[in-house]
Amino acid sequence: MLNKNDILSTFSALVSIDSPSKGERQMCDYIKSRLDKLGIKYEEDDTGKVIGGNCGNLYAYIDGDKDLEPILFSSHMDTVEPSTGKKAVFGKNGLITSDGTTVLGSDDLAGVTAILEALEEIVNNNISHRPVEILFSVSEETLCDGTKHFDFGKLKSKDAYVFDLDGDIGSAAYTAPTIVSFKATVHGKSAHAGFEPQKGIHAVKAVARAVSEIDCGIFDDMSVNIGRIEGGGATNIVPDLCLCFGEVRCFNHQKAVDKVEEIKSVFKKHADEIGATLDFEEKICVKAFTTSTDCNSAKRFEKACDRLGKKAQFISTFGGSDNNYYANAGIDGFVVSTGMNKCHSTEEYTYDYQLENAAKLAFELMTSDDTIEYFI
Repeated sequence: MLNKNDILSTFSALVSIDSPSKGERQMCDYIKSRLDKLGIKYEEDDTGKVIGGNCGNLYAYIDGDKDLEPILFSSHMDTVEPSTGKKAVFGKNGLITSDGTTVLGSDDLAGVTAILEALEEIVNNNISHRPVEILFSVSEETLCDGTKHFDFGKLKSKDAYVFDLDGDIGSAAYTAPTIVSFKATVHGKSAHAGFEPQKGIHAVKAVARAVSEIDCGIFDDMSVNIGRIEGGGATNIVPDLCLCFGEVRCFNHQKAVDKVEEIKSVFKKHADEIGATLDFEEKICVKAFTTSTDCNSAKRFEKACDRLGKKAQFISTFGGSDNNYYANAGIDGFVVSTGMNKCHSTEEYTYDYQLENAAKLAFELMTSDDTIEYFI
């Protein structure tokens, strides 16, 4: 039986390890040590070298009932900043936070904890289970740079559960958006602002006019945001350069691409109006996915939640995850909640019972048998 104290001990140990994006070496080595004790084979790929990090994606496989199809379980090893020196602070009523100066790191160490503890329960107690594949990815927080370079030819699974969603246990995201980032660079011409400003071409003005014309926010199935603007120097010089960074998210891939093209045309119009030039770069970070809520993967999740006394809820999310890549590789995947809250902030928190339930959920999914009786 899964032990709550063991789960909390594992979570606390993981949180105490610094694991920023592209700096997951210590985290990966700790996870390897846990897998070694269980006799689970693993391999680390060379993604770290490709993306300029110190660690690759960690893939593991454990044999199970040969009559059952394997399932992929996934979570990521990196955490967002500020994360150096983070530690888990245990408060009243099971509340777990950081000390307020860093993130807690439950995103996604709650997921790592759930998978490790479920594996430990199965192996140490010789419990019958299905074949299980595990992928602990790197640099997920930098728009899934790690999974992007993983060799999907290694995977045998047709179903996946990505333990990387906020909210209460029982929630699972079945759809997530395409994310397209863009960078608009306007080149103007410098001039002395006091003596001959008319000879300059004001790059900042072109960007300001463009941004004022672009509606930001959430509009039905799409979100648009301008996140950063850089430009200018001394106050007495007409700025000859201005950069603008933004992104578009949409559950419809083509609509996201089309929206970025529309934004590009707005920047070009305002650059042309004042005689400036425009360089525009765009990058598809992840592609949208939608997984049917009638597939076996969904039914298995519903049954597992039912066994925990939870009602499964399939939701949409505007966040990207490794599942965007799994889904586009032909795997029916869901992003499941691990009980983390206020992620990417120093106010991040979770509860001890949420960590326990996340581990129980992973265990239930790993030991599911897919018989007709199981789904009844």
